[in-house]
Amino acid sequence: MIFLTKTLKPSTWQRFDISSIRTISMPANTSFKKLEWLAYLLLILTTLFWGGNFVVGRAVHAEIPPIALAWWRWLLALVIILPFALRPLWQARGILRQHWKNLTLMSLLGVTGFNTLVYLGLQTLPASNAILLLSACPVFILAFSWWFFGDRVNQLQILGMLVSLGGIAILVSKGAPLDILSQLGSGNGNLWVLTAVISWALYSVMLRLRPAGLGGLAFFGLTTLIGLLLLTPFYLYEMLVQGKSLTFNTTSLLSISYVAVFASVAAFLFWNKGVEILTAARAGYFIHLIPVWGLLLASLFLAERLQLFHWLGMAFIFCGIWLATVLGRRKATK
Repeated sequence: MIFLTKTLKPSTWQRFDISSIRTISMPANTSFKKLEWLAYLLLILTTLFWGGNFVVGRAVHAEIPPIALAWWRWLLALVIILPFALRPLWQARGILRQHWKNLTLMSLLGVTGFNTLVYLGLQTLPASNAILLLSACPVFILAFSWWFFGDRVNQLQILGMLVSLGGIAILVSKGAPLDILSQLGSGNGNLWVLTAVISWALYSVMLRLRPAGLGGLAFFGLTTLIGLLLLTPFYLYEMLVQGKSLTFNTTSLLSISYVAVFASVAAFLFWNKGVEILTAARAGYFIHLIPVWGLLLASLFLAERLQLFHWLGMAFIFCGIWLATVLGRRKATK
């Protein structure tokens, strides 16, 4: 799930050379209007793939161990992407040696940590709850950007953060915010998913430290490789010490294929092509489709039904995001 941070630094993603993989080819005389519609389609599909990732993680929680699902996901994604990333990685080997610490930390947060923590949370937490908690990620990104890089934050943005945190408290406590500490310690998956939110927000903020000479495809291949290596000891512990082994059958193969091919590789390529056409600022608004798709798919395939506290928490989170990212940004530009 590589999504929220594309709005932080448009120039970073404009360097991505999609021509290295000819997944989509268009005649030179295609009008910009048609390109816009193509971008809309690609971004909608991307958010659909990412929303489905949570549903798959919850659907197979009793059949596929969480760390195994994450490990095989990234292994298959690496097998697909690495042949195309090897050449740009070799050309950027000097940059890799110079910036290996930041690249390793980004791999740990964005690849090793995020999806593994989400899958761990989905062992006990309904997909709809996890999706709604993750929807607050833009507010955490804003907070960490202020904390670590001194980005200016105005009063509306602070209010938005507080409102979104109130929504998280409502979701975690199931409508009883005063009981939030007991809910976090009850082993129901909330703590795993909240840690995933923090991990992704930190990764998102760190993307501004990505080396300028490292293209998008090379960056994706490298962070996938490093993240997979960092995840391997945890996978071995889950398999050898905890005795949770993966059984290869139709369900496991289809699930791993989906999260690797669609939620990882295809989503990465589609998102970057959409950003290339529309710019990162416009593409960023499509992020809010992820919880919409996720909740719809959870209702269709998992028979999950939203209760009053879900709607109330969702209202607080989306109101907070609107205050922090839309109204707050408008005020900051005046």
